[in-house]
Amino acid sequence: MPVVNRIAEFHADMTAWRHEIHAHPETAFEEHRTSEFVAKRLGEFGIDVHKGLAGTGVVGTLKGRGKPNGRAIALRADMDALHVHEKNEFGHASKNPGKMHACGHDGHTTMLLGAARYLAETRNFSGTVHFVFQPAEENEGGGRVMVEQGLFQKFPAEAVYGMHNMPGVPVGKICVRAGPMMAACDTFEIVVQGRGTHAAFPHLGIDAVVVASEIVGALQTIASRTTDPLESIVLSVTQIHGGDTWNVLPDEVVLRGTTRCFNPELQKTIAPAIERVAKGIAAAHGATVKSLAYTVGYPPTVNTAPETDKAAVAAAVVVGVDNVVRDPAPCMGAEDFAFMLLAKPGSYVWLGNGPTAGSCLLHNPHYDFNDEILPLGASYWATLVEQQLARQG
Repeated sequence: MPVVNRIAEFHADMTAWRHEIHAHPETAFEEHRTSEFVAKRLGEFGIDVHKGLAGTGVVGTLKGRGKPNGRAIALRADMDALHVHEKNEFGHASKNPGKMHACGHDGHTTMLLGAARYLAETRNFSGTVHFVFQPAEENEGGGRVMVEQGLFQKFPAEAVYGMHNMPGVPVGKICVRAGPMMAACDTFEIVVQGRGTHAAFPHLGIDAVVVASEIVGALQTIASRTTDPLESIVLSVTQIHGGDTWNVLPDEVVLRGTTRCFNPELQKTIAPAIERVAKGIAAAHGATVKSLAYTVGYPPTVNTAPETDKAAVAAAVVVGVDNVVRDPAPCMGAEDFAFMLLAKPGSYVWLGNGPTAGSCLLHNPHYDFNDEILPLGASYWATLVEQQLARQG
């Protein structure tokens, strides 16, 4: 597989960088060590470095040797870790208890650094490339903050590209899809108010546990009975909190959960549907919905067709046309790269990370990024730049 030879030569360096980042994971907006590590490497490569967007974000800017043409593209990698207790015992396991690179952002950062090193050495392109190292992808919307703080005003780009490793996809394959790639992600909290009483005399109270239980079941009809069957929606209640002992019916019960869908218009209908169902069930039992909070999170990650075709061409050079998976099924996971795609055309691809045997699943305490694919990802980035900003003059 035609990995860029020069990138293959410093595979060991990339592996060392990745292990260093993995051993010192930092979560949302606290990526100070990681940010300094990235900025130092970029500076060593001779790349202009800007720090401070979204607090810990780093942007490196590099101009090609070819005739200036006013064009620019942006490449993005996420840097943050998760609140997970790592259970691996290898030498580069997390040294920060309760924090872990369980999603491969250490690998994403390393691959973009590898591409930056190669492109800084060769500069075989015309125009400008911005290397965007983003904080706080997990839950906190660092991509949104970077955009709001002027990412594309400070670093103008005609398109933006992202990449994520994907366990279960074989090494040497890259998945590319125009349209929805990842889902929108929202959260909700429902507080059911009943009337507490002794568990031996339920008729004297209003059982908030029973009411909440019925709401959990009824909420599933939003997907199964009030949404077009051709649309995709997931509504999951992930927390139920209520009561402190065995013989008391609690006054209130708290339900929390998440919703996912690909259609932005459908996303707007979910909160009113949850309110209708929850209040209706509560009223039927004489209870009330004390409060209902619905928080709109990440929008769907939607790739634009022209940029996706360009990503596929670059991927084919690196892994071969037969190993480019076109139009894979979209994923109900969410990704805050979506905010960048709302601001600019672009494409987000999945890079095969290999088998999931041995619990090598995203967000698993035994996960570890596959160092074998570091040169593949870096070569994809480098090829994309050299194709999209083809050298002139």
